[in-house]
Formats: sequence, C-alpha cells, structure tokens
Amino acid sequence: MERYLRNQDAIDEAEQATLAINRVLVVGCGGLGGMVIECLARIGVGHLRVVDGDLFEASNLNRQLLSSTMNLGRPKTLAAKQRVMAVNPLVEVDAVQANLTAENALELLADCDVAVDCLDNIPTRLFLQQAAKTAGVPLVHGAVAGWVGRVCVIQPGEDLLNLLYPESGESQGEEQQMGTLSFTAALTASWQAAEAVKLLLGKSGLQAEILEVDLLSGSANRFRLV
Repeated sequence: MERYLRNQDAIDEAEQATLAINRVLVVGCGGLGGMVIECLARIGVGHLRVVDGDLFEASNLNRQLLSSTMNLGRPKTLAAKQRVMAVNPLVEVDAVQANLTAENALELLADCDVAVDCLDNIPTRLFLQQAAKTAGVPLVHGAVAGWVGRVCVIQPGEDLLNLLYPESGESQGEEQQMGTLSFTAALTASWQAAEAVKLLLGKSGLQAEILEVDLLSGSANRFRLV
C-alpha cells in the first residue's frame, strides 16, 4: 500500500499487517499523548483507544500537537479522533472523554495489546500501572520536565513506577515545577511510540531501565531500575 511505502525496509509487510490488527490504549491526549497518537496513526497501528477528560486551554498551545486556537474549549479526545481521521482514516479510534480512575482502568484496557502512559499526575499513573499489571498488558511510561524527557517500559508485575515515584505525598510530576517545552514533549512522545511499536512487533526495547534525554546538555543515558 502506497500509504506505508516509506515504512518498508524498516518494517516488513508481515509486521505492517500485525500493526493493523493491534490495539493500543493512549491515556492522556496532551503534550505527550497528542504526538504518540500522531506517530501510531501514521505508522499504521489499526486501533487506538484515546482517553482524556480535559478540554483544551490556552496554556496548552506552547507544546500540544492537537491544540490550536480553533480547538480551545473543545475536548482533547475529539480533536485526537478528528486528527487521526484526517491523517489515516484506516485507523479505528475509540475516543473516551473521561479521566482514567481505579474504577474504570481495567475496562479501558480491555482488548488492548499495549498501553501508553501520557499522564501528568502520579496517582493516576499508579492506577494505570496496577490495572496493566492485572490485565497482563505492557505499559510505556513517559514524563517530561523542562528540557528533560524520560521513558521506560513496564512489563506486568515489574511496578517500576513505584521506584520512580516512591511514597512522597506528591501528586504532580516534576513538570509542574520545571515546565514543559514543545521539543521535549515531542521527542519523549516519539520514543514512547517507538517502544510501543517494538512491543507490538516483538522487537527488543527498554527492559527494566529508564531512558533519560537532556536536550539542554545534549545527553542521553539509560539506567537500570532493577
């Protein structure tokens, strides 16, 4: 298919067919989620379930791909679905206008092959990790703080977020103190999408480790977590 012509050599025909039948849950449609959704739709992941309860506001305009002056006040999930329809109408999008909670997380994960954490608060990330563990679904975590982006892949039962976010009483991540820049979010989200695709295709990726990229210093490092 001409649409996926430029995927060839990097992704063969059988792998492209595999992506077409896979289902990915993306939780959060903001700075990380918008770019993750874009990358997964363009590469040909056939089914996306996108979850977010927020509406666009002006403070999103500095970094969120799906945000525009025309979308202010509109649901992020609606913009995500419309974007995918414009980019790749072959992709089925289940847009869920709601916040993920401990009560609905398992239902949202139903039938999904991979989940991608594009959230901005620690408690909800932990709810998602627990639900993914129960459902037996691998989770790709991403976070940004200023110039720094972090990505890790959490296999069911590893509970790596408990190591990254030990009990501290804090609900918000570092982005609340350090800001969120457009290029940091785009790079981090692109790496999340790449790790999600590798999981879907059975390719080697991050294993019990975290990738940290500092765009200010121009450095990238991988650290073992266990």
